[in-house]
Amino acid sequence: MPSERTAVQVRPGAESDLEALTDIYNHYVRETPITFDTEVFTPEERRPWLLSHPEDGPHRLMVAVRADSSGNSQEILGYATSSAFRPKPAYTTSVEVSVYLAPHAGGLGIGTLLYKTLFEALAGEDVHRAYAGIVPPNDASARLHERFGFRHVGTYREVGRKFGRYWDVAWYEKRL
Repeated sequence: MPSERTAVQVRPGAESDLEALTDIYNHYVRETPITFDTEVFTPEERRPWLLSHPEDGPHRLMVAVRADSSGNSQEILGYATSSAFRPKPAYTTSVEVSVYLAPHAGGLGIGTLLYKTLFEALAGEDVHRAYAGIVPPNDASARLHERFGFRHVGTYREVGRKFGRYWDVAWYEKRL
């Protein structure tokens, strides 16, 4: 838990973050339906994903870190991304966004801080719409997205199968 002596900062992701980011993502692969990936990744397998999010442009990776009391070690608490929505050229002004938090970092306002920083970074980019897919029930994610002006635009019913059952995906949209 962050304390008065620790500060959470958000910065662009770096290659040195890859192992911690992979660990966070793999938690959701193993334990939740939040991602429809079903097999965990090695950091090397996630490297192309990391490299697809440069420090500028519409596809960003923002990382929330908490420095220890000495200011040396930085614990990664979560990350937010904006990624290509679809591969066809007419979709280039749309992005899909997501937030993943370390399992112990939920409910601390870190998702809000990540999205605030991500959307500020995207403000100068040629991006018209942001989309987010949420696997219900996930009230915390729905509230976070609604706080940032996302509106539910539809639900794909039983679109993914994981853990022996089918899951819906609720789609949210925000004008940028």
